Amino acid sequence: MNDFLSPLTSLRAGEWFKLICGASFQDLPAIRSLSLIYALVGANCIDVAADPAVIKAAREGINLAMEWAEIVRNKGYPQINKPWLMVSLNDGEDPHFRKAYFDERLCPSDCLRPCESICPAQAILPSGIIEQRCYGCGRCLPVCPLNLIETRSQTITPETILQLLKSNGVDAIEIHTQVGREQKFKELWQQLSPGIKQLKLLAISCPDGKGLIDYLQTLYEIISPLPCELIWQTDGRPMSGDIGKGTTHAAIRLGKKVLASGLPGWVQLAGGTNDYTVPRLKELGLLGSSSSSKPTIAGIAYGSYARTLISPFLNTMETQLISSKITDFPQPFWQALDTAYSLVSPLKGR
Repeated sequence: MNDFLSPLTSLRAGEWFKLICGASFQDLPAIRSLSLIYALVGANCIDVAADPAVIKAAREGINLAMEWAEIVRNKGYPQINKPWLMVSLNDGEDPHFRKAYFDERLCPSDCLRPCESICPAQAILPSGIIEQRCYGCGRCLPVCPLNLIETRSQTITPETILQLLKSNGVDAIEIHTQVGREQKFKELWQQLSPGIKQLKLLAISCPDGKGLIDYLQTLYEIISPLPCELIWQTDGRPMSGDIGKGTTHAAIRLGKKVLASGLPGWVQLAGGTNDYTVPRLKELGLLGSSSSSKPTIAGIAYGSYARTLISPFLNTMETQLISSKITDFPQPFWQALDTAYSLVSPLKGR
């Protein structure tokens, strides 16, 4: 029987790792596989769309990871925790809550289809967009030569979140907001109030903007007193971590800004994070535990980079996860595990 570590242990040690599957990503087999692999290598939190089917798939992956944890540990991987499951909602328009759309019948037969080659989720095919795979990054929008691609926003209601909390389907929520939305945020928070006591963690995700710190201070006053842990997610350059290592600079720059403000709560990077993020934080002396003599970053959320990293192995795994035993898995499973661990382990100080 495994004695799993608490995710809070990693948060307090400055080793918090969150996997972002995507607020509008609904590819169930991929979500199950991603949740399994990253749970096995030490993810503390897995962030998924507020969709019962998506939550179920993530739970299946996490539960399999807990069943197989001892076998994996015997192969040299360290002790893990049972990740908290998080869902996201927004208080207004937000690129994380949208899908790309176009009418494939309008595409010329001789089009070179730059949209297809640029899509990181492999969601665009000649027959159109696979809606479940699209997570709203928007990279396809500017490359369409005929401007045929548009986006459609998705709305996650507070009622949906409350029902998920009531059913014990999730442990944490994340609210995506932007500077200037104080009233909308307050209204949303009031609607969520019946379920707040059931939370283990609240994350507030916000990009930079004029008056950011004053805005976050206002949000803190709105949510106080809070019966759970609080994370400020600094969304530097949303959904861009797989583009190149330079994208991490925006995430770190914004993280430093919020950290310097002294706001109560933990600071966690997102938006542009990749395998360059931890080395750069260590160079700057910004990664460490709560016992450090100066404020430090408590953790990192990885989205597009973490998903892209193990995407070559997903197809092999997705057809086998539910019906197979771990001992039956071919080499790609263990390769996926090693690859994911290479991203997680530097943050964990291993």
